[in-house]
Amino acid sequence: MSRSLPAALLLLFLALWLAASYGVRYGLMEDAQWVGLCTAPAEYWQCQVRSLLGLGIHFQVMAWAGLGFALLAQFVAGRAGWWLAVLALVFGVPALVLYTASIAVFVVVLAGLRLVRQPQPIRG
Repeated sequence: MSRSLPAALLLLFLALWLAASYGVRYGLMEDAQWVGLCTAPAEYWQCQVRSLLGLGIHFQVMAWAGLGFALLAQFVAGRAGWWLAVLALVFGVPALVLYTASIAVFVVVLAGLRLVRQPQPIRG
């Protein structure tokens, strides 16, 4: 397997994740049809999802979780740190799209820096 294949797959996944995040924002959170339908939230499961997502946005859950993973990834060496940075991006990209960009910018930058960091040589 070539060295650039995992990076290309990660970029493809992040692009699809970004598109899905925009779909949630404009299809569920900002679409005017849901405002009228969700006056009685128990009728549609989408209204429950919209309500819970709204609470998560209000309390900035995704942004803070992403920041925690991104900071942790800076201190964990090897593959585990790389995967923590990917997990931080999984939380950070939707946080960018869903109204918590002030914190999510730091998540994406820190996770991106961890992903491109060269492995440290073994001293012995």
